[in-house]
Amino acid sequence: MPERSPSAAQVAREIGTTAATLRRWVARGLIPQYDGRWAPAAIAHARLVARMRERGHSLEQIRAAGDSGRLAFGYLQGLFPSGEPTHTLEEAVADTGLEAALIERILSTLGLPAGAVDRISESEIELLRYSAAVLVAGLPLIAFLQLVRVYGQALAQMADAEVRLFHMYVHEPLMREGVPGVQMAEEMQDLAARLLPLTSPMMDLVHRRLLAHFVDQDVIGHMEAELDPRDRLALGHLRVAVAFADLAGYTRLTEELGDDQAVDIVERFVSNVANTLPDDARIVKTIGDEVMVVGTDAGALVDWAVGFQALHTTRPLPRIGMHFGEVLYRDGDYYGREVNQASRVSARSGAGEVLVTRDVVEAAGSHLDFELIGDVRLKGFSGATELFLARAKED
Repeated sequence: MPERSPSAAQVAREIGTTAATLRRWVARGLIPQYDGRWAPAAIAHARLVARMRERGHSLEQIRAAGDSGRLAFGYLQGLFPSGEPTHTLEEAVADTGLEAALIERILSTLGLPAGAVDRISESEIELLRYSAAVLVAGLPLIAFLQLVRVYGQALAQMADAEVRLFHMYVHEPLMREGVPGVQMAEEMQDLAARLLPLTSPMMDLVHRRLLAHFVDQDVIGHMEAELDPRDRLALGHLRVAVAFADLAGYTRLTEELGDDQAVDIVERFVSNVANTLPDDARIVKTIGDEVMVVGTDAGALVDWAVGFQALHTTRPLPRIGMHFGEVLYRDGDYYGREVNQASRVSARSGAGEVLVTRDVVEAAGSHLDFELIGDVRLKGFSGATELFLARAKED
């Protein structure tokens, strides 16, 4: 038996308007998917119209946007489970056994809106059930909350990229081809419906593969730490090599070549860094043309830095600064004085150079040369820091 479509009154309540207003939109042709019944595509379009009206757009502007296909992306909302709030915070507490304050903290840490705890959706209840199960399994709360923050930040970046790339390479080309709005929405919805079921398995496989890699690195790191009493650090502290690398003269390059070409150069630079790093090192984050790299083996990382510079002979040349020391690990990132020092060392390096501190020199192999630059007073540091220029030994 076919499922009954909701009434105009039910749809109006769902999107925050009145049934009379909804009927007026239909009469004015603003909901082209409406064929006498409120199918998911028609509801999704009505929700878009309601949002556009809230932002002050006229009905004529909304109709023009719909005709040109600019609103077609919104139809994809029908592919996702309803996020309509169905539970109170008290009901979530009773269902999951989690304290109200912890539920609020989990949802806010994930990056959900501040009002998310006022009315909680069924999908969020399911998320909270998983959270309760993880804590019952024995993961300490402090570790769990840090993982939640990392998940929220990483998945927000992924979702943002998925939407923007789909818009750039699917939605925009269809609009430029002049595909009618409704046809465009149907084509996009069909493509998205075929792609969406593939994303979770892909992410799961990549996650498992990378998890195995980092477990392996952690086992090796713990074994080597036992050999050096200095590495028995306080909980949450690590001894790592930190490198910052960027492109010398990048700001001038953007003026000479324009943003698009300059960004292409940065993308190649970041890709080259990622593809050449030693196994124990990884890119933690990028800020513009700057890359922050962390590795457990300072010798291997300075080897990489010197070798990386040797591969680049044309401008813009990279510049790299490195330090080795004790850092604080939180939420998937690294903090503390030693990180700041590595950043300051990088700022003092020139095009094509690798500048390092004495801590890096002492951890490096004898196959490299280190030329003492001198005692340098770095910004934000009261004492002077010995800096060395690292290069390969000449045969």
